[in-house]
Amino acid sequence: MSHYLGANLKLLCSHYRSIAEVCRKLAINRGQFNKYLSGQSRPTAHNLKRICDFFGVEAYELGLPSEQFAQLIGMRNHGPDQPVANDPLLEMLQPLRESAGSLSRYCGYYFEYANCLSVPGYVLQSLVHLREERGNFLFERQERQEASRADSGGAEEGVVRCRYLGAAFYLQDRLFLVDYESLTGNEMSQTILIPSFKSRISRLNGLKAGVSSGDRRTPACTRVVWEYLGTEINRVMAYRQVMLYEPDDPRIDDDIRQRLAAARIRDGLFEIE
Repeated sequence: MSHYLGANLKLLCSHYRSIAEVCRKLAINRGQFNKYLSGQSRPTAHNLKRICDFFGVEAYELGLPSEQFAQLIGMRNHGPDQPVANDPLLEMLQPLRESAGSLSRYCGYYFEYANCLSVPGYVLQSLVHLREERGNFLFERQERQEASRADSGGAEEGVVRCRYLGAAFYLQDRLFLVDYESLTGNEMSQTILIPSFKSRISRLNGLKAGVSSGDRRTPACTRVVWEYLGTEINRVMAYRQVMLYEPDDPRIDDDIRQRLAAARIRDGLFEIE
């Protein structure tokens, strides 16, 4: 990470008026922060987490080659001095962004369970992080499958990894989430969740629509369940659970299995209960 950390931090800081402003908001000593920028020192685990949370990035992203990192954050961050103007897409979505405030209570980490679109008959468990950033609600979803079972390429050490980036909206008592696969750029999906009106969020039901990663790119739809983990988790331990599971695997509890199977046909429409 140290090789690219300084350059990537400088790029993030360029979205603010000054480095002094960043240090003030982070409550990190300016002299110490300058050492991070010059590559002379690496942040402690505590400071690294504060920096990542402030800029809305992951720790491993700061270690990416500078060109790749610049492309990654290009769609995320637009500081107060660099507004995106005359963008018809943003203008069209503005009414949805203004109504997204109800999503605040849903921010945090989730396990997502879904019937796998690429490997029928298996349950895919993913890790999702939904966060608020400058009035927008963004999320990241991490998937991991064994290369021998996955239909797509890009295997590394016997594992196919997928990283989805997306935006979340709240409209008429439903959560709408749209994302794309950021590593290959060859897939998009949409998830619609039924919100929880209880004081404590536990599990959310919904539907996910996308395409199989196989050669035929078959459109498909599956039931999906989000299990709330909290706003602070051990991400390493959580990511170790991200994989494909047999439908009868004891690590998938009965409630999840029932939710993934629960549906009904009403007036010719497929519904989730």
